Amino acid sequence: MTQEIRAIFDRIAPVYDQLNDWLSLGQHRIWKEMTIKWSGAQSGDICLDLCCGSGDIALNLAKRVGKTGHVYGVDFSPNLLATAKARSQTQYPQPAITWVEADVLNLPFADNQFNAATMGYGLRNVTDIRRSLQELHRVLKPAAKAAILDFHRPSSPQLRAFQQWYLDHVVVPMATQLGVKEEYAYISPSLDRFPVGKAQVELAYQVGFAHATHYPIANGMMGVLVINKS
Repeated sequence: MTQEIRAIFDRIAPVYDQLNDWLSLGQHRIWKEMTIKWSGAQSGDICLDLCCGSGDIALNLAKRVGKTGHVYGVDFSPNLLATAKARSQTQYPQPAITWVEADVLNLPFADNQFNAATMGYGLRNVTDIRRSLQELHRVLKPAAKAAILDFHRPSSPQLRAFQQWYLDHVVVPMATQLGVKEEYAYISPSLDRFPVGKAQVELAYQVGFAHATHYPIANGMMGVLVINKS
C-alpha cells in the first residue's frame, strides 16, 4: 500500500500545487500559515515538516525560524522532493532546509530532536496513523508542539454533499484535463476512512501526547490537530 501511495504522489508531482488550489478553493496557503503559527515554531528553532510535498509549509517555516534555525522537510516521493528543492533554490537568501526522502512511519532522526513540527495533507494518506503519531512524538523535544492540517468529511450532511459534488464536478474533471484522473480518485475514499475531531485527539493521547486539541476550519471540511509533548 505504501508503494502504491508513493507512486500516486510521484505521478501527480508536476500538477500538485495547481490541484491543491482547486481542491481547497484557493485557501490552502492561508490554512498552512495557520498551521505554522499553531506549531509554535520560533526564531532559531530546529523544525520538522512531514509529508512536505512541494515545500509550501517548509519554505514558510524556514522564514519563521530564520538564519539561526533549520527545517527538515520529509517526504517519501522523490518527485515532490525534487520540486520542493528546486523551489527553495529560487529563493534568496537560501532557506535553511534539508530535504529528506523518508517514510513518516520510520523517521531517520534521533529521539527528542525537534522544537516544533508540521504536517500538511499527509496524515490522511499514511498507512498507519497511530504509528506516524508515535514517530512524531518520539522525535519531538519535551514540551514541543506539532500542528497537523488535513481535509475532512464535515459532519453536516449538506456540507458533505457539497464537498462530494465539488470533488466529482470540479476537482476530478480538472485532474482529468491534467492527465491524473485515476490518481485523484483516491481522495474520496481516503476522506471516508480518515478519523477526525475527537478520534484524532484520542489517538494523540494514546501515543503519549500530553495535550491535544482539534480545530475544525472551513465549516469542518478542514481541520488542524495541535498536539503537545509532555
